[in-house]
Amino acid sequence: MIQFNQSTLGLGHESFPPIEELLPHRGTMLLLDAVLACTVESLTAQARVVGDAWYADAAGAMPAWIGIELMAQAIAAHVGLLAMRAGNRMRPGVLLGSRRYEVHTPTFARDALLRIEVKELLRGEEGHGAYECVIQHDGVVGAEAVIKVFQPRDFQSFIEEGFRS
Repeated sequence: MIQFNQSTLGLGHESFPPIEELLPHRGTMLLLDAVLACTVESLTAQARVVGDAWYADAAGAMPAWIGIELMAQAIAAHVGLLAMRAGNRMRPGVLLGSRRYEVHTPTFARDALLRIEVKELLRGEEGHGAYECVIQHDGVVGAEAVIKVFQPRDFQSFIEEGFRS
């Protein structure tokens, strides 16, 4: 379980911008609903399982494998909030992957209110990072992973270079 310290950026009673201001995702690809808490090292977000969403199974549940995207969006919200607070512009990044994505449930139930917690473990000067991530529902861990991310200084060049390879 992630342990959070009290080095908050707003002592827990801060209001956060709408999630659409923190993430580039739109429409059905925006899976997070809101940021609940944020420190220099961590962020807690919320997402509700929508029974008629593109990912929903016959029972309206979210397959647990979607959780890695919830984690990635929470990481992006954390990086975006830190950039905003420092007076910088938000920059795009990419999910590099995880060695292990451990699920404790095959699905997240229809209408479940999920709590996504991400805690920064590493931030490199060249834009590499790693986050410990947990998804909970009613205090029960449903999925956990350490996610690796990369935020290139020049995203456009990074993408173009990838296509040339």
